[in-house]
Amino acid sequence: MTLHKTADLVDLYDADLSFCDYPLVKYGRADGFDGEIVTIKCFEDNALIRATLEEPGNGRVLVIDGGASTRCALVGDQIAALGQSNGWAGIVINGAIRDCADINAMDFAIYALATSPKKSAKNKTGARDVDLVFGKASFVPGHYLYADADGILVAARPVHRG
Repeated sequence: MTLHKTADLVDLYDADLSFCDYPLVKYGRADGFDGEIVTIKCFEDNALIRATLEEPGNGRVLVIDGGASTRCALVGDQIAALGQSNGWAGIVINGAIRDCADINAMDFAIYALATSPKKSAKNKTGARDVDLVFGKASFVPGHYLYADADGILVAARPVHRG
């Protein structure tokens, strides 16, 4: 996979991009990712996340709005491994992860607010394929996300194709 540098994309397509202005930390060995957005809105419950990552990812990116909760983790090493093995490009979480040492050993990337050792609930609450807003960016299903060491960008179309 070719990593599209966010700084280069801003230089070329700034008017077509929005920047996620949020203090997300990258976990995992992959330098970044890009892909079509799939969204989940949930709060301290990861059952819908697991079910989604069990599906073929086909290079898509899962964006999760967990309400900025860091009281428990929405993704751990097992769920991250599901995403990687099923072809998801990466994950962005407005919330926490756990098992960060194991995730940091994976050739995968997750951007999250923080870590927490506590498990989330498994009540199957939440919604999929809904518009999300955090970090002054809108994450719309079907739009495109670019993530690397410089940050996260969102566009209505895959701008790297010109």
